[in-house]
Parts: sequence; C-alpha cells; structure tokens
Amino acid sequence: MSAALPLLPLCALAVLCLVPTSSAAVYNVGDSAGWDISADLDKWPVGKNFAVGDVLSFQYSSYHSVKEVDKSGFDNCSTANILRSGAGGNTTIPLTTAGDRYFICGVPSHCFGGMRLHVSVSAAPGTGEPRSGNQPTDSPVPSSDGSGGDPSVVFGGFSRAARGYSKHVGWWCGIVGAAIWLLAPGS
Repeated sequence: MSAALPLLPLCALAVLCLVPTSSAAVYNVGDSAGWDISADLDKWPVGKNFAVGDVLSFQYSSYHSVKEVDKSGFDNCSTANILRSGAGGNTTIPLTTAGDRYFICGVPSHCFGGMRLHVSVSAAPGTGEPRSGNQPTDSPVPSSDGSGGDPSVVFGGFSRAARGYSKHVGWWCGIVGAAIWLLAPGS
C-alpha cells in the first residue's frame, strides 16, 4: 500500500491531462439563413458568448460581401473606412482581440435593410457556461498563406477554430504514462 503512495501525484497529473484546455467555437453567422438580408442579424448574437479565439463564419451569395468597419461605419452603413473585407461567398474571421466588432454588407441598401452585425468579444473564453457556437472540430484555423498560423481573415474555403486539447497534452500524457509504468512496483 505504501509503495503506491508515490504514484498518487502522477495519477492525478494523468487525470488532469484529460481536461480540455480551450473552448473556441465556430459561429455560422445567421445560422441556417447565413449572411443574408433574410437573417435576423440584430437578434442572432443574443445569448451567444463570443470570446477571443472564436471564429465567425460568413456564408453568403455573390450578391453580398462582408466588410468589417468601425462603429461609425456600422451606424451609417458606410464603407469609407473598411478594416477588413471579404467576398466570394465564404469568409471566416477569427476573433483575435476583445472588444466590439462591426460587420456590414458592402451593398448599402442591404446594410440599411438589416444586413449588419455587431458582436462583443470577451477577453477569455467562457465563464463555465456552455458555448453556443456550432460544433467545432479539432483542426486549427488555416492561415491564408498556408503556414498554419492564426490569420486575421481567411477568404474562400471553410475554416475551423482550434478547440479541445492543447497540442502538447498528448505528449504530457505519454510522459506521465511512461513515468507511472516505470515507477510502478514490479516493473
């Protein structure tokens, strides 16, 4: 019995290796309606907890575009000061900083018709509450240059947010498992 006591901290560490280390989510803007004038984009963000690391996925037709603008551009449906721009039917935007983010359709009549979105991004993912984004995958967001880094904006192709376990958790679990095996009595 006393020979197993030194293994107790290692067993506890092995259990901690199974705890997820992040909880990023991918949000399909407008849900099934997508980034479209028919979507209720004023109500869409209600109840969602956007956090740094999450990704907004804009799916839309060729009649639309996505323009990230400042608050004045949002309020006035103005594309005079565009921060980021996307076209082509599929734009993903990682939420890399906390604060308010504003998006409009580049067609002024669409923006005035309600095709604009304001989201508030918190600094840390979640407060223990369940995330309300779409089911994420275990793949990182691809970069626009193919390097695998976190891009500011990715155009074309569907992107997925990194989620779940840190890339180093598997290594730590392997090391802890090997240590337990080596230190176990009779090995």
